[in-house]
Amino acid sequence: MATRFSSTRADSRFWFGEVVPKLASLLLRLPFLLEAHYLDSDMKFGKGKAGLRLMDQQDAGIVFLSQELVAALLACALFCLFPTSRRTWKSLPTINFDQLFACIHPHCSQSQEHKIKCLIHYFERTCLSMPEGFVSFERKLLTLRQSGNVVSYPEAAFWKKSTVPLCSFEAFSSGFIEDQQHEALEVDFANEYFGGGALVMGCVQEEIRFMINPELIVGMLFMVSMQKNEAIEVIGSERFSNYTGYGSSFRFAGDYVDKRPFDARSRRKTRIIAVDALQNPGKWQYGLDCIVRETNKAFCGFLDQSKYKSYMKIFQETSPYKSGLSKDEASIIASNDLCGSSDTPPQTQDPVACFENHSGDKLSTTSETSVEDIGIATGNWGCGAFGGDPQIKSVVQWLAASQALRPFMHYYTFGTTELRKLDEVSHWILSQGWTVGDLWSILIEYSTQRLNRETTIAFFSWLLPDDAATINNNAHYMSE
Repeated sequence: MATRFSSTRADSRFWFGEVVPKLASLLLRLPFLLEAHYLDSDMKFGKGKAGLRLMDQQDAGIVFLSQELVAALLACALFCLFPTSRRTWKSLPTINFDQLFACIHPHCSQSQEHKIKCLIHYFERTCLSMPEGFVSFERKLLTLRQSGNVVSYPEAAFWKKSTVPLCSFEAFSSGFIEDQQHEALEVDFANEYFGGGALVMGCVQEEIRFMINPELIVGMLFMVSMQKNEAIEVIGSERFSNYTGYGSSFRFAGDYVDKRPFDARSRRKTRIIAVDALQNPGKWQYGLDCIVRETNKAFCGFLDQSKYKSYMKIFQETSPYKSGLSKDEASIIASNDLCGSSDTPPQTQDPVACFENHSGDKLSTTSETSVEDIGIATGNWGCGAFGGDPQIKSVVQWLAASQALRPFMHYYTFGTTELRKLDEVSHWILSQGWTVGDLWSILIEYSTQRLNRETTIAFFSWLLPDDAATINNNAHYMSE
């Protein structure tokens, strides 16, 4: 399909003569689309369970939207129709496109112009052929109050005691998360405000993903900023654009035809998980509180609450303390069904994962693909502009993915120098047969030394020194 992004008169005539009138017609259909959305949502998932609404902090739940309704809402944002006076007070990100267009001036980076080209291309595509699938936006959380019915926000002891085995790990020095071809959650290196600077000056990993998958932007309408125990998962967003570059070198590179298959809920099998890392933590990133926070944040994103308890039965049958839970917690988890016991709090049950169709059969949010088949595709989360240590962050994510019972982690290093030994280190760790608790203890030992200035070398060098005696000492430490 020919793309129209240059500023020629023909392009202007096409945009204002064909695209804008179709967008106007779409906006006129918005009341009908919203009415149909709420009726359909209430019928399928239960009244108020998956309809469009404000997703506030500590309010786990899901919003299930058609791609046509998403397009209509994005058209509202394009024409700056959403009220903005109370959005900051509500801890909501910007949603109208006016600030994005205001960034275009003679001295601006070309990347800003190319962000707009991605969005123009999206509207052209949808006006020529409206997508017919669905997109879901889920607010996930680890409850801060301890509960036996759901996985709560863990303390350091939870991680230290865990005997869950480490999952498979593979490092890639080239390639991109969005191009991975496996069943995997694709990590969005998010800002606490969903979308970050997508609609202003930002143009790094999260913002680029929002430009090539513009349907993600709709989440900025109703997703309040994330707290330490929250993450946002989006399933079904379609990719429309190719691109090159990063940051100031970002460029729109033409049309992209998304060939990802659909699940049983008519969502593309693109699963994006937004998790926000600590910003510029400095030396305190080596402190226990920061490591617990970052590990729990990733764990919240990687965990499937609706299925986790069922899979934990495997470990509980061999050891009631496999996950580091108390005896009572282990007993409750082992006895619960796939979608929770009858006394599970309503806010913790995923209405899409656990609703019944007309025959009474339960249908899964992940269709025929279960959590044990879906791995993690990630990279240098919380590094770069956020100032995180890439070696520590890679291990933190590995711990979280393993504890969440994900089968694998694919890590894209983007050629980062500090991670050139990542493949070697991960293979060595796996060869030791370590559990989550073993690796956690080693990480905390190193971080304590780093924080107290007892060592200044990087984690991988500390873990895999040339001196074989030191390796043996680490092995001895693990056996204590």
